[in-house]
Amino acid sequence: MEDELVVEEIITKFLLNTCRLRPQLTLPAGQAALCCYVVDSVPLLRAGKEPEDREAARIPLITGSVAEFSIEPMIEHVGDIDVMYHFNTHLAIPQGHPPPTQLPDEFHNYVKVFEIIDSHLPGYVYLELSYLLTECIDDGKYNAVEYDGGIYVFNVNHVSDEYVHGPARIAILLPRDPKQLSYDLVRCFRCLVWPTQAADWSTRHRNYDWPDSATVDRVISNGCDVVGVAHRQCKQHKRMGKRQWRLSFSRAEIVLINSWMPVQQITYHLLRVFVKTERLTESADNSEAGTEQLSH
Repeated sequence: MEDELVVEEIITKFLLNTCRLRPQLTLPAGQAALCCYVVDSVPLLRAGKEPEDREAARIPLITGSVAEFSIEPMIEHVGDIDVMYHFNTHLAIPQGHPPPTQLPDEFHNYVKVFEIIDSHLPGYVYLELSYLLTECIDDGKYNAVEYDGGIYVFNVNHVSDEYVHGPARIAILLPRDPKQLSYDLVRCFRCLVWPTQAADWSTRHRNYDWPDSATVDRVISNGCDVVGVAHRQCKQHKRMGKRQWRLSFSRAEIVLINSWMPVQQITYHLLRVFVKTERLTESADNSEAGTEQLSH
């Protein structure tokens, strides 16, 4: 027992001494910034034609390990660059929620609003076109026109399956550079409101008072995203396989993990490496970008 404690102390000391705080700019962080620039600046093309709307834009968000961790361990914790992006002409809202009258400046003056409709599987939803928002020049507020309904967004990725990983499209910006990481590009729909499917998260009982109320408020205020991937049981279904989407809490996870102390981040990183290398869970075999559900 005493020997085990000594070994434990040695390992703990080694991990704390070799895991430094991440520098302000790392190679993965620089590559992620480059990817965001490309996502934001490349024209929106459809079937090789002119851009469908020259004013429409993609709004990128760096997620995954690059955004989550403030540590830099000896065991590499960044395997690829995860970037989500949403169109500034599209918005998702919870079913039954009134359409917004004001939007952040990043949004277009014409915005299609899609209601998040529950499926029979927790966390998996459909997106139904419900409103068209038009910005009023006089006061900057949006007026809503209601659609009849029945129009659902397809989640189909128009690329070969070998370049698709869950909801992500895999790309390499500089294929000849051996240091260049691959990118998981995930199209999403931005939801500015915390979803009703996770309404009880903020009021859950927490044994160790984490996260604190300020962190909870920040998570809730960030809303969520909806990414295009069907549940594995529904992928072969003619309709559900093309129309099913999944709630993503990547924004919440960035806030939560960044609220941890370095020791907590080191522990989480080691557990994650162990699970992946030992392949202890089904998710290790079928991991999908953005699958993370909020932890207790």
